[in-house]
Amino acid sequence: MAKEIFVPDIGDFSDVEVIEVLVSVGDTINAEDSLITVESEKAAMEIPAPEGGVIKELKIKVGDTVSEGSLLLILEPAEGATAEAVPAAAAEPEPVAAKEEPTAAPAPVTAPPRAAPTPVRQSPTAHIDEVSFSKAYASPAIRKFARELGVDLGKVDGSGRKGRITKEDVQNFVKRVLAQPAGGGLGVAPMPEIDFSQWGAVESKALTKINKLTGEFLHRNWVTIPHVTQFDEADITDMDAFRKELAAEYRDQGIRITPLVFMMKAVVSALKQYPRFNSSLDVTGENLIMKGYYNIGIAVDTPDGLVVPVVRDVDRKSLVDLAVELGEISIKARDKKLKPSDMQGGCFTISSLGGIGGTKFTPIVNAPEVAILGVSRSKMQPVWNGKEFEPRMMLPLSLSYDHRVIDGADGARFTTFLSRVLSDTRRLML
Repeated sequence: MAKEIFVPDIGDFSDVEVIEVLVSVGDTINAEDSLITVESEKAAMEIPAPEGGVIKELKIKVGDTVSEGSLLLILEPAEGATAEAVPAAAAEPEPVAAKEEPTAAPAPVTAPPRAAPTPVRQSPTAHIDEVSFSKAYASPAIRKFARELGVDLGKVDGSGRKGRITKEDVQNFVKRVLAQPAGGGLGVAPMPEIDFSQWGAVESKALTKINKLTGEFLHRNWVTIPHVTQFDEADITDMDAFRKELAAEYRDQGIRITPLVFMMKAVVSALKQYPRFNSSLDVTGENLIMKGYYNIGIAVDTPDGLVVPVVRDVDRKSLVDLAVELGEISIKARDKKLKPSDMQGGCFTISSLGGIGGTKFTPIVNAPEVAILGVSRSKMQPVWNGKEFEPRMMLPLSLSYDHRVIDGADGARFTTFLSRVLSDTRRLML
């Protein structure tokens, strides 16, 4: 026969809010399983089941208020459920985190003695600070759940009402830890918290959303990808002369012909010659996904941070077409009008700092790509031609690549080929 289950004697508590419903219709429960969590101003407690069975109907929801005698649910008998009735007393209320001035807490309700809990085997990688764990704002069920997973609740941010830690918060914390690269388990000490104002005036300025997302993305790439950077130089004297001719020809049409369009075409030529650079590792890390298209990401500096829009099908577009598209995406990037789809599907990235300065740098691979080209400022240098020194415009190149996919010899071959193409623009037609 179906049986109504009511809120038992909960001591001095009345009209307390239900903040968690721990069961669902259809669940099979045993005696002493927690049904709901209620919260007063100063304490939280879980209401246990007086007997076992199958939940046929729930009569409360999160946000309701209950007192002794409030109807909780309809319970049907079930085979295998522990159905022995227990004294209808609530679990001892647990003080919440000390977020308010301490006042006298309600008198605890005496619970029947229970057997000592079975020792919980914690995660070997977890270290629980008992002080911060005890101060965390969470229900007894969540504390038990966290201990089973070896999670220090003191490190978990609560998303529930008033910052209460929920089961989902604990699960998401575990997912983030498991998703962390090797650096998360290297035992590296955290950065110390420093009061910089002790040495002078300071100002705290929040990072932009782009700064945060870029930082997380690059940090993951840096610690999970074994980077190698190959440096080289390309003689772009003839290319730059040709570029200036084109720039003068299209100036009246408002089209800027920059060195970057030549680099994009040269990179495509190199990707065709060395297709391993135009690939990505699959999620298992055991297979290469070889790509038959040539989409080039271009790092763009904006007031809010770095973004990398993607120019698609570079192999099918002329230098002028690329110049027009680069102008358009640069404006969209600085006006914050880029869509997520505009920054997806890249095969290879170019990061050009030539307009700012510098001689060399080590760009971070833009995963899931396996290589990125850094370009610094070109300058006129004396180059020995076999008979004498002559002035030549030299362009510094910095190629970073994923050493799991590309070895050093191929890295050197790639930059050598790229330099040869940039040195002779006729090779762009091959």
